[in-house]
Amino acid sequence: MMQHTSSSQTGPLSQAAPVPRPPAASIGVLGWLHQNLFSSWFNALLTVLALLMIYLVLPPLINWIAVNAVWGAAEPDVCKEASGACWAMIHEKYRLILFGRYPYDEQWRPMIGIVILVGLIGLSCNRNFWRIWLLDVWVGGLAVWFVLMWGGLFGLTFVPNNLWGGLPLTLILTIIGLAVAFPVSILMALGRRSKLPIIRIICVVYIELIRGVPLISLLFMASFMLPLFLPTGVNFDEVLRAQVAIIMFSSAYLAEAVRGGLQAMPQGQYEAAHALGLTYWQTQRKIILPQALKISIPSIVNIFIGLFKDTSLVAIVSLSDLLLSMRQAIADIAWRRYFVEGYLFIAVIYFCICFFMSKYSKYLENQLETGHRR
Repeated sequence: MMQHTSSSQTGPLSQAAPVPRPPAASIGVLGWLHQNLFSSWFNALLTVLALLMIYLVLPPLINWIAVNAVWGAAEPDVCKEASGACWAMIHEKYRLILFGRYPYDEQWRPMIGIVILVGLIGLSCNRNFWRIWLLDVWVGGLAVWFVLMWGGLFGLTFVPNNLWGGLPLTLILTIIGLAVAFPVSILMALGRRSKLPIIRIICVVYIELIRGVPLISLLFMASFMLPLFLPTGVNFDEVLRAQVAIIMFSSAYLAEAVRGGLQAMPQGQYEAAHALGLTYWQTQRKIILPQALKISIPSIVNIFIGLFKDTSLVAIVSLSDLLLSMRQAIADIAWRRYFVEGYLFIAVIYFCICFFMSKYSKYLENQLETGHRR
């Protein structure tokens, strides 16, 4: 009797109450639209204005870029009669834009050089290849790159670096600049936090002095002022002088990004390392720097992207980077009026490379599980 009463009392309670369905307007596509685009009257107004702007701008833009554009090989007169973009200018001048003044018959060499650099970057993006042999691959790859570009060996025609230009020059200035500046910046960041006054003062003066002047000033001084202080007969070529200025500039900014990561480290990390009997350099190499660099990934990549775009400033010292090569291409009177297409072409190149760096930094943050989100 008691058992029957107990089961009759617990039976209804054991059945789960039905869960009410959320309103249809809060889930699915309608829910997303309501939460992100029409959550308030102000957001709804902005959404309507944005849609109106897209309606007014997008169809004419598509017509200009694709529908009414002139594609492939064509004469300038054909472009004059068309109402769209003249991509024939890119077809005619793409070699000058991508390779600058490099000899026309030898432009297969910078093309292979671009493939080598892209391949090295692709290997470095895979964490499974982060081994000591990767450094050897980079050294060998860069050696092959310089042999290809300079020539003078293996039957290759010698090409002085004042004829280098376009995308290969932009890439090598960025890669060498970052490869040298990054370890220098780590030493500068550690030196700025050093307990030794002389080291700390030197690092502070260097960082603040370099960060206080624009890159154009450094390029100008490295190209025109530095030779005045060198002994007679000693000189550096224009590419090397510009590279030194880029390294000095980027190392100062990277040092501040690394210092920000070092300051974010809790004191307990240092105390734990001291308790384990680790030396200063062992502590930095095995405990502090790996964590500090992971924290600093967003800032570091932001500087990488900025430096890649800042390489266009080397035009002030007569180096034909990607941007200056495009300007040289539109110097042709027949194609000068189609400068917009030229700027759009190199803008796409800059955007693709910068977008890749941005997405890879986000991927790297997730892979390393930093616990810090932008």
